[in-house]
Amino acid sequence: MSHAHGTPSPVASRSGTPLKGRIRVPGDKSISHRSMIFGLLSIGETRVEGLLEGDDVLRTAEACRALGATITREGPGRWRIVGVGIGGLTEPKDILDFGNAGTGSRLMMGVAGSHPITSTFDGDASLRKRPMRRILDPLVQMGVTVVSEAEGGRVPLTLRGPRETLPITYETPAASAQIKSAILLAGLNSPGKTTVIEREATRDHTERMLRHFGASVEVAHHGTDGRAITLQGQPELRGTDIVVPTDPSSAAFPLVAALITPGSDVVLEGVMMNPLRTGLITTLLEMGASIERLNERDEGGETVADLRVQHSRLTGVTVPHARAPAMIDEYPILAVAASFAEGTTRMQGLHELRVKESDRLAAVAAGLAEAGVAYAVEGDDLIVHGSGGKARGGGNPVATHLDHRIAMAFLVMGLATDEAMTVDDGAMIMTSFPSFIPLMRELGATIQD
Repeated sequence: MSHAHGTPSPVASRSGTPLKGRIRVPGDKSISHRSMIFGLLSIGETRVEGLLEGDDVLRTAEACRALGATITREGPGRWRIVGVGIGGLTEPKDILDFGNAGTGSRLMMGVAGSHPITSTFDGDASLRKRPMRRILDPLVQMGVTVVSEAEGGRVPLTLRGPRETLPITYETPAASAQIKSAILLAGLNSPGKTTVIEREATRDHTERMLRHFGASVEVAHHGTDGRAITLQGQPELRGTDIVVPTDPSSAAFPLVAALITPGSDVVLEGVMMNPLRTGLITTLLEMGASIERLNERDEGGETVADLRVQHSRLTGVTVPHARAPAMIDEYPILAVAASFAEGTTRMQGLHELRVKESDRLAAVAAGLAEAGVAYAVEGDDLIVHGSGGKARGGGNPVATHLDHRIAMAFLVMGLATDEAMTVDDGAMIMTSFPSFIPLMRELGATIQD
């Protein structure tokens, strides 16, 4: 497939045989980004197994190199990082170009911005549309100077950091692991305690990995669903070994494909079962999905399991807003599953989808329309009226808006629609799931690029 900056590469999928077999999806993107970042901030050597080698993570690796880390690829998914330690970052000679990597760019703003260097962040057309102000606001409170920024606090932007950041207590305005993580990473170069308060618990990979590398982190309940996370600043992080579990957000695509394709029986190996990442599985089980957890075990500090998934008759449900942080990236593929269910599925409180790689809420709605699916958007709620069987499938290509999850969601949909589904560009799939098409073909899917 071509690069996203070049000529678009349409991709089509169509129904055919049942999906059968066992596959292992790539390593988790969130943990892969953090593996590079913590390797940079540690003293000594960090070895990573199972790294996701998508474009997003490789951009973070390049940024870590530019800030002083020595990074070597030793084989497929196997990487070695020699860090410089907290306070040891070097000023990058060039712009840090993050392509489409929202996670990498936002976390690295906390890292680079908290050091006495000047760094400029940029990315592709999609990243340039994404809001960064909610990352910048707490960093400014910590002493970071925003030298320049595009309109609305977007990239390209330049940060100049203090010698040490100021410790703060900050309540995040939205349920966002990226905001929380940027603050905690900036707090590593602070002489005191940095506390982040979140009203709704978000994925906790940063907290887990901070502990894994030797930092002191305390987590307390806050309110009904929230948490207060307190980091003791200026620890000495030590390089360590990391095994990256497979990405539940990537596993979501073959999982839903098996649920909606008649006769399918698929095993997904080693999927991370962190309770702050399994909102989609919880929802699909409520809808009647046949998903079995097999061989639960621990890998790299995370619980993983093999998932056996079989074609299922699904029933519509209401997905509460409180579940959104545990499945924020999975709503596009949930909307596809809901389109095949009996009855209506209502997904509540999807404001965060409007500020992803695209306005995902609008992009999902437009894709459903192309497939002849009845839906409504009411405020921040998406309502999908299921067909109880096959969706029609549209003759027009679905616009992906350079969003990898939109592309994969509607390619999965095409495996069970009456007509083929085409997405206007599949190039961006490389950012998070480079092996998506070959793995789906391995299961028997008909996808043409």
